[in-house]
Amino acid sequence: MCPTPLLPAPFLARHIGLADDVWIKADAWTGFGLGGNKVRKLEHELSPRRLEGVTELVTAGGPHSNHCRVTAAAAAHLGLACTLVLNGQPEDPNRGNALLHRLLGARIVTVAGREARPGAMEERAKEVASTGGRALVIPLGASSALGCLGYARAFREIADQLPGGGPATIVVPSSSGGTLAGLIVGMALHGTPWPVLAVSADDPAGEVKSRAVSLAREAASFPELKPLPTETIEWVGRGVRVTDAYVGRGYGVPTPEADRATELFARKAGVVLDPVYTAKAGAALIHETHGPGPVVFLHTGGHPALFR
Repeated sequence: MCPTPLLPAPFLARHIGLADDVWIKADAWTGFGLGGNKVRKLEHELSPRRLEGVTELVTAGGPHSNHCRVTAAAAAHLGLACTLVLNGQPEDPNRGNALLHRLLGARIVTVAGREARPGAMEERAKEVASTGGRALVIPLGASSALGCLGYARAFREIADQLPGGGPATIVVPSSSGGTLAGLIVGMALHGTPWPVLAVSADDPAGEVKSRAVSLAREAASFPELKPLPTETIEWVGRGVRVTDAYVGRGYGVPTPEADRATELFARKAGVVLDPVYTAKAGAALIHETHGPGPVVFLHTGGHPALFR
């Protein structure tokens, strides 16, 4: 995948009272399957070696999951079957990502709640094996130690693109932890931790941070990353701040602050946020990044959620 652009947003910075530059890392423009951060993760999850003998991709998410959209697109591109285990029915299956899941040819399995998804994925994998096929089960959000390597690379891109090479405060949405884990690995490899504000879209801040650091530790054990001591991952991870102050009434439920951020990013930067992840992270940027130095907003995509 080609590097995504780092866009200056001087009018947005001026409007919200930031003396230093605001930059937007446009990972909404990763391109494949309508883009977003899941594309970087799936590049590693779906490497040629891992796809040997695979006939079907199986993964899980919510009824409007960005990850499920990109996985279904990847399956179609690779000529593979795809099963999506979704917790709950969409309000209208003909809108947003729910429409795209079906348009891309995925088989939909609906379960009652999040806790039922892992078992349903494994059950589908057994069904595929019983008919002579082989399923590759992809974790929620492609947030695995392998998938997080996509964001170790993204951090390197940001450092290379930012005038002066950084550091900058990175503001990033976070949920399943893979994107944040990759940034931690990237900073550890770089040898210099940057300030990071990760904004939870759903779970308590402590859970999000714990997941991310755990994934980063696991990634650090890969032979291609050695020598990357666990102590370095822990050192970088301690400096990462995660907030759940912008979740509001729950996952995917807009807040007044998020709606205001969506309006400001659109009118002052020409950048469209999504209501589930980036709008809430945008609200955090507006309210919490008033210290010295530039700010990089990592736009993780998700535009179809605007049309659900």
